[in-house]
Amino acid sequence: MTTETALKSSPSHPALVGFESEIQGLQETGQYFFQRGWSVGTSSNYSVVVNRSPLQLLVTASGMDKGRLKANDFVRCNYDGNQVDASNMPTTDQPRSSAETGLHVVLARMEGVGAVLHTHSVWGTLISDTFADSGEVVIEGYEMLKGLAGIKTHQHAEHVPIFENTQDIPRLAEKVEKRLHDESLPPIHGFLIRNHGLYTWGEDLAEARRHIEIYEFLFEVLGRKLAAQGKLCPA
Repeated sequence: MTTETALKSSPSHPALVGFESEIQGLQETGQYFFQRGWSVGTSSNYSVVVNRSPLQLLVTASGMDKGRLKANDFVRCNYDGNQVDASNMPTTDQPRSSAETGLHVVLARMEGVGAVLHTHSVWGTLISDTFADSGEVVIEGYEMLKGLAGIKTHQHAEHVPIFENTQDIPRLAEKVEKRLHDESLPPIHGFLIRNHGLYTWGEDLAEARRHIEIYEFLFEVLGRKLAAQGKLCPA
């Protein structure tokens, strides 16, 4: 099946029927991110919220080539990240969802979040390793920061937390959730996982995609600047 045919096809699984436009949006996102080098191989995962009460989201299935997503390469999940059918009942006949579904669920639970996107770019990976010991990277002074929701000036300092990579996703999700709700720290638009990639979100898919573009631009600018100074990776 060609990419063009895949984008035009409709899902056959009952749990996905009715969400053709959401699925097409995620397919196009995957194709775009693949072309930019942000989602290569089978890396990355994406989701959109399709119901708020009860919470349900469509998540990319595990191990799929994000540049060639087919209409059935998605899973309908509930508040706990378990796959469900159209009646919100547990099911096991869908593909296995991304191993990182728990992170998508934690983010989707936040008010105003309609889409969550995760990329594995070269610059994001390098930046995540370079600043990991500090626990975050702070980016300020760039005009492109105004592309993040609610930011009105280039003088803004954007804090991007960095979490250690782990296969214990429930534990990582707990750490992320704690950071999201810690009012003593600056609010965030995304976070990095060390030697792994970027997570960001938005009120809808368009805003989440814009946040990916903004972050990836800023990571590359910062990375190139540090590389020119001989400071890209820690000693």
